Amino acid sequence: MAIMAWRQTRSRVAPVAMDGEQFRALGHDLVERIARFLDGIDEHPVTPAETVGAVRELLRADAGLPVTGTDMRALLSRTAEMLFDHSLHNGHPRFYGYVTSSAAPVGILGDLLAAAVNANVGAWKLSPMATEIEVQTVRWIAELLGYPTDCGGLLVSGGNAANITCLLAARAAKAGWDVRKQGMAAGERLCVYASQETHTWVQKAADVAGLGTDSIRWIAPDDRQRMDMTALAAQYEKDVAAGYRPILVAGSAGTVSTGAVDPLPAMAAFCRERDLWFHVDGAYGAFAAIVETAPDDLRGLALADSIAVDPHKWLYAPLEAGCALVRDVAALRNAFSYHPPYYSFDGEVTNYYDLGPQNSRGFRALKVWLALQQAGADGYREMIAEDMALARRMYELAAAHPELQALTHNLSITTFRYVPAELRGRAGEPETEEYLNALNQKLQAEIEASGEAFFSNAVVDGKYALRMCVVNFRTSVEDVEVLPELVVRLGRKVDGGRG
Repeated sequence: MAIMAWRQTRSRVAPVAMDGEQFRALGHDLVERIARFLDGIDEHPVTPAETVGAVRELLRADAGLPVTGTDMRALLSRTAEMLFDHSLHNGHPRFYGYVTSSAAPVGILGDLLAAAVNANVGAWKLSPMATEIEVQTVRWIAELLGYPTDCGGLLVSGGNAANITCLLAARAAKAGWDVRKQGMAAGERLCVYASQETHTWVQKAADVAGLGTDSIRWIAPDDRQRMDMTALAAQYEKDVAAGYRPILVAGSAGTVSTGAVDPLPAMAAFCRERDLWFHVDGAYGAFAAIVETAPDDLRGLALADSIAVDPHKWLYAPLEAGCALVRDVAALRNAFSYHPPYYSFDGEVTNYYDLGPQNSRGFRALKVWLALQQAGADGYREMIAEDMALARRMYELAAAHPELQALTHNLSITTFRYVPAELRGRAGEPETEEYLNALNQKLQAEIEASGEAFFSNAVVDGKYALRMCVVNFRTSVEDVEVLPELVVRLGRKVDGGRG
């Protein structure tokens, strides 16, 4: 009887289903709300700076799972309102924190389209067009960077995942034994090299790869926050003499604190002479290589065995969009490919489960692919150059102001600090420096609470600095030129009005 009843049912209406009319009406309403939000994003505070308790109360975080369904129009309306009014807006023209860009509108639409198709870009058979779009996107990213376009590569969640993917490829290629089969205990002790300015991805990667964080050789930077090549060579010789097997040197194409670019060509030569894997963390700064005024050392990207980049940084893609590039695609396959009997996919096409740790993979490439075509290489060259010029403008303004001290400028990152006028002549004294560090830390929090702008911080030669990073196509020179007055006004307030 149950089988007969099932067969007699000609249609099914599931609780999550929508017909075309309902989807269209809800979608039009939501797109209109998003468009109004984007048009007026500069009218919002950069961040509401609310307490955890306030956000949880608004969400009704203690509520249990609903037993019955909810009206979708009201739910989408309330959700949009909560997100628009209670988020840190990295698309705001005065958001200068971290390295998080404004999301290009075409990328927002791309994510909608990708979700509608819902392709699993793990195997070509499961996602023929999506796979080929990702293959083309990887090739275009390599071309933009001046990297070999026949390289291997794939889209991942972000810089950590891209860097970890590349380190795992290096481990398989340079360990000297079948590390995937036999494990780390089967061979010599491995070690890797990175500047002390390197992002924490290297610790996560050493951990995930089984090397352990003690395998990292932290090389002190020079006075420009770049890898010190003399110190690197000395540490390498010490490790070889002690019986270690060095496998990788990691360079930075734009450090997270100050945007410094390591001497990449010299590092490439160092690795080539010693048969080491040369990896570049270009998550932030690699795309600056397309700008004529970029540091010459960025040309060393083309010499790397692998590069990590983040399209969700300087290509303005919505999160998530990282990319791992590896010169020899076979190195990725050697690091990740397995073929159990229940896999019957064509080996002559790109199957991304062969090239990275994921089997089920979302269609991250579409939003990047669309934006690359909307702007073109020249469009990105223009936008990135403008971001760099705006950061340079802030450096000049800070250097000229009697109550600000400009510290560093690299790529699109400027660091500076507030120094009360009467303390200017005492800067450098231990007691004064301690006070200035505490003052600028409090000032950073005060600026954030104001909602007028948002900075992160850096520590430069022991000085606590406000760190301004521009990876934002909405930021204008006007948004930059108001900053000295804002910082000094709030700095005087935090300082207690002295002077």
